[in-house]
Amino acid sequence: MAEYLLYFNQQWVGDHTEEWFRERGPLAMAVVNEMKAAGVYVFAGGLEEEDGPVYSADPTGGTVLITDGPYVETKEFLGGFAVVEVADDEAAKMWAGKISAACGWPHEVRLFKPQPRTD
Repeated sequence: MAEYLLYFNQQWVGDHTEEWFRERGPLAMAVVNEMKAAGVYVFAGGLEEEDGPVYSADPTGGTVLITDGPYVETKEFLGGFAVVEVADDEAAKMWAGKISAACGWPHEVRLFKPQPRTD
């Protein structure tokens, strides 16, 4: 089994009415519940767009500099994600299709690198 990140950038969401977003929430939660029932769910969540803190950590100057806000050159930022543990790429793509259809905007699928053995 491998872990996959299913994610979207906030800019991919597009402009929609509050009513449209309220309609999407239960659809997305239904897919998350389906992931849990299938035993593939690891974690999922949307990120605060305006109300939550955003910090950047930059070690390139020799010491780590923590600043408010996203990295200056960033044109897109992460809006939300799910982590699933599935057998293969096909299963990851299937779940990405389900969650993207429920949310109503595109998602990308990325495979996590295997964790190094610690024993």
